[in-house]
This record gives sequence, structure tokens and C-alpha cells, in this order.
Amino acid sequence: MSTDRRRWIIVALVFVAIMLNYVDRQILSLLKPTLEAEFHWSDQDYANMLSAFQVAAAVAFLGTGWFIDRVGLKLGFALGVAVWSLAGMAHAVVSSVGGFIAARVVLGGAESIGTPAAVKSAATYFTQRERSIALGIGNTAPNIGAVITPLVVPALAVAYGWRAAFLAAGALGLVWVVVWFAVRIPAVAESSVRPAPIRWSDLFKRRETAAIAIAKVLSDQVWFFMLAWLPDLFHRMFGLPQGTVGLPVALAYAMAAAGALTGGWLPTRLMARGWSVDRARKGTMLLYALLVLPVTLVLVVDDAWSAALLLGLGLFAHQGFSTNVFALATDIVPARAVGSTIGIAAFCGNMWSIVLIQLAAVSLAAGYGYGPLLGVCSVSYLLALGLVQLIIPTIVAVPDDGSDVVAMAH
Repeated sequence: MSTDRRRWIIVALVFVAIMLNYVDRQILSLLKPTLEAEFHWSDQDYANMLSAFQVAAAVAFLGTGWFIDRVGLKLGFALGVAVWSLAGMAHAVVSSVGGFIAARVVLGGAESIGTPAAVKSAATYFTQRERSIALGIGNTAPNIGAVITPLVVPALAVAYGWRAAFLAAGALGLVWVVVWFAVRIPAVAESSVRPAPIRWSDLFKRRETAAIAIAKVLSDQVWFFMLAWLPDLFHRMFGLPQGTVGLPVALAYAMAAAGALTGGWLPTRLMARGWSVDRARKGTMLLYALLVLPVTLVLVVDDAWSAALLLGLGLFAHQGFSTNVFALATDIVPARAVGSTIGIAAFCGNMWSIVLIQLAAVSLAAGYGYGPLLGVCSVSYLLALGLVQLIIPTIVAVPDDGSDVVAMAH
């Protein structure tokens, strides 16, 4: 097998790993009705499990890049996938709220290695010219995972029991580790020395960091809320049984995948027609922010498929908006500081998402349902864009400093 062909096998393996990452994290939300009935969970118990995952992932995200650099890509990525796969399988043997929280903490911490490992894979095995293609392919993996999981997991749980879903997903991860070690390929040497990154202490003083962090906080809270509570919404509002609850969820995330594709294409097209970076970027973000507004109509529709289309439109808009938040970072932040800036923003986004996750449990317990949560979702993006406009009135693209710009979604 040629070296070039084996390098693209690396891309395929990274794609599968990130896809499995989203499979493992989404199983709990899809099985919530079954597990809730068996273990007598409250909505607050479930929210605490989700919050434990978010905290672990956010904190670990600050150090996983260092870990990958320290132990090396080959071993570091394998260890991450192995640990998160075993943590996923551990869900099948615990029976208490504390046990599920412990499993979620380990899962969240280990899964945070996926993004830096994917980025380093591109940097290690591909030339500078090829990296955008490799990363573009990898960036579609979370959406594919979010579509496949609701199609497969509920049916698997109905046929073989809920434990089988956790065990099967974890086992696939362990198989991935074996295949990862079996692939041998030489690394591609860096063609030039990158400029030294900006210190984090300096980044905290920059208004650009604040703008990206605020945009991530207000958009990420919607993504993580949807990822965690969407199956329960369909079960609670439309009475869908365990075996079919995943079908409308899959439709919503399929629309999200389409949003990710349009998010990069639209502003590029507008700039090619002569629009300024400021007008093209903010105009695109405004369009997506407006597309989220109808999400509250879910409260008045009569069937699950209409709700799926409305929620799918919201997720489509989220992915388009989120893509442009990452692109905004590359517009206004020197390339050598983009990775650290996004790391800070992602940490903020993950931590703040806990607020909406907990608010969901409070709203449901108080009898308010999903109305307040959907209201927050509908206005989050306009608020984010408004604050970005206040902080960065005019986007002026920074000059390229010769280093690579890399951003991975979620």
C-alpha cells in the first residue's frame, strides 16, 4: 500500500474516532426514558450527569493538547479513545446516579482529546496545502455521529436491552484502537518554523478574545442543550416510544450537517462578489441568527416531524453560525494565536452550557416545560452577534503571519 493511500486511511480513522466520540456522548440522552423508568431518576439527576460531563470535558480541554504533544499522537490518541470507550462501556454496569456521574466524568475528560488529536493528525501526516482538505473531512464527523446514533441506538436498545447499546459503542472504540496501531505511516516534516504563540495572559487582555468567547458561550449553550435534551423533548411532548424517538432527532441533525457545509460557502461566495470581510461575515451570521427565531414554534405544532423540521432549522443555523465564529477568529486573531484563543473560548462555552442544562431540569420540575429553554435558544444568536458588533465594530482581517490556522468544531 502506498504512503499516500495510507495517509488518507489516517483521515478515515480520525473521522471514525470523532464520530464514535459523538456516539458515546449521545447514547445517554437517547436512552433517558428507559433509564429514567428503571432507576427512577429525576430530571435534576439527569442534569447533574450532563453537567459532570461538561465540567470534565471543559477542564480537560485545557490540557489535552499538551498531553498529545507530550506523549505523541500515536499513543496519546489511542489512550484517549481506549479510555473513553471503556468509560462508555462502564455505563452498562453501574446502577446509581453516582455511578453514572463517575462514568460521565471519565468519558468527558477522555473525549476532550479528540479535537487536538485530529488537528495534530493533519499537521503530522499532511503537507500544509493538504491540511484544509483533511480537516474539512474530519469536521463533518460530529454531525454524522449525531445522525447515526439516534437511528441505531434506540432500535438496538429495544432489541437487545439498553446495556447492549453502551457495550457495542465502547467495543467499536476498542476495535478502532487496534486498527490505529496497525497503520504504519511516516510523519511529514514541518516545512517551516512557526512563530511563537502569544501567551495566554496576553490573550485575556484582547477584545478579540472576549468577542469570540462571548459568541461561543451564547451559541454553544444551544448546541449542548439540544444534544442533551432533544430526545427527551420528543418523548415528553409527542409521546414517542424508545424505539422511534431517534428518527426525528436524526432528521434534525442531518439538517445541522447541511448547515455546517453552507456556513463556510456563503461568506466566501459573498466576498468573491466584492463584499468586505466585515459585511460578508456579519451578514452571514445575521442570516443564521434570524433562522433560529422560529424554534419556539415547536411549542404549538401537533406532530413530531414538524417539530423536527423546526429544530433542524435551528441546528442548521447553529452550525452555520458556529462555523463563522471560528472563521471570525481567523479574521481578527493572528494565526499563531488562533488555537489558544479558540481553546479559551471553547472552555467558556462548555462551562456556560451547564447553566442551560441545569435550567432545563428546573423548568421541567416547575412545570414550565421546554418553553423557557426554547425562548433562550431563539434569541441567543442575535444577542451574540449584537455583542460581537459592540466589541468589534468593523472586522479588519489581520495579515497572515505564515503559520497554520486550524479550527475544529465543538
